[in-house]
Amino acid sequence: MNKIYTILQKPILTEKMLKLQESQHKYAFVVDKKATKIEIKRAVQEKFDVSVVDVQTALVKGKTKRMNTRRGITRGKRSDWKKAIVTVKKGDSIDFFEK
Repeated sequence: MNKIYTILQKPILTEKMLKLQESQHKYAFVVDKKATKIEIKRAVQEKFDVSVVDVQTALVKGKTKRMNTRRGITRGKRSDWKKAIVTVKKGDSIDFFEK
């Protein structure tokens, strides 16, 4: 049961994803980098009690950042992360704000 919460870290709630939720029944999550499509599918089905049709994953590269400070310019990089876009069955839906 704890594995579900380590696989699905948080939902991605952007304007683009909210439009995809309404029109194509697709939901996006930030997931663990080592999680497979099968594990993501099982985690979504167990946590939200929906039928998953398809899972698409993408590794997102972290942005490089540059910051001016008194001592000069410091450079850094945000962490890389993995995104999963899950398509659910037509009659099912996920309500993030209720659960």
